[in-house]
Amino acid sequence: MLFQVYGDTAVYQWIGWVVVFLALIGVNEIARRSKAGGIFCFLVLPAVLTIYFIVIAVSASMGAEWALNNPTYTDMNSWFHYAKLYAATIGCIGFMALKYRWGRLGKAEWFKCFPFVIVAINILIAVVSDFESAVRAFGTTWISTEGVELHGGWHNVFNGIAGILNIFVMTGWFGIYVSKKKQDMLWPDMTWVFIISYDIWNFCYTYNCLPTHSWYCGLALLLAPTVAGMLWNKGGWIQNRANTLALWCMFCQVCPLFANDSIFAVQSVNDPNVNLVVSLLALGANIAALGYVAYRSKKLGRNPYTNEIFVGTKDYEKAMSREENAA
Repeated sequence: MLFQVYGDTAVYQWIGWVVVFLALIGVNEIARRSKAGGIFCFLVLPAVLTIYFIVIAVSASMGAEWALNNPTYTDMNSWFHYAKLYAATIGCIGFMALKYRWGRLGKAEWFKCFPFVIVAINILIAVVSDFESAVRAFGTTWISTEGVELHGGWHNVFNGIAGILNIFVMTGWFGIYVSKKKQDMLWPDMTWVFIISYDIWNFCYTYNCLPTHSWYCGLALLLAPTVAGMLWNKGGWIQNRANTLALWCMFCQVCPLFANDSIFAVQSVNDPNVNLVVSLLALGANIAALGYVAYRSKKLGRNPYTNEIFVGTKDYEKAMSREENAA
């Protein structure tokens, strides 16, 4: 087994997973379908939370007991959590600018590469975190600033490489469109090839470096946008992913004990041998995905980054049928 889901609390752990999965799908629908919902989720809410985080940090530096014992300060103080939260939120704001064509930026042709840039940054944040474990404790363990035991080793190296390869599986960087009713920013060339390779890599990252959260952020958080993208929001996966990631990060920063220390909490087995197997799967999946990108590129005679190479495939055509000017 990958996770410690058994015993008297197993039913609560499964209930917690289902609730998180359904809640993420629900909040994503609110954020993507309504301009007011998106503005509240990714402009108003982050602004309020930023003030909250600053107050906690300042109060803790002054020795205030309430701040020093606040779960946000004790359990979510890693650089990674804040970097991921704000990078994902910036992504959500940029995607809204593109789909609503806000200002000169939202209308600029060059800005269509923003989704690639922000996704690459998000991937690199996780890659650095994987390599950090390898450097800190290769072949042994180390304790994070949040008190979590992490293993360092080849699994971090292999998955870090998989993450770097995953960046180059993203194709058609400028092929960004707006859906009918302006509900979604579409990236049709981001098909199942990238989505599956990304999901496997990102699951491995959470499994390596977030063993106390991986049950939720490695499974529920990855499956929610993927299910939406595969079933009813073709071409909108990256928007789904950014929305759910940002909102989950906000929730965890404020309520970390849900995943860390409650009846719903789930630990991974945290075994370096299991981590190694998962990381090899992630590396293999991304080598295969990049190979398929090279094959499609050669077949069509196109640069895979300045051009769309999945034209004619089922996923691509279904996504393009949702484009605002489609017949």
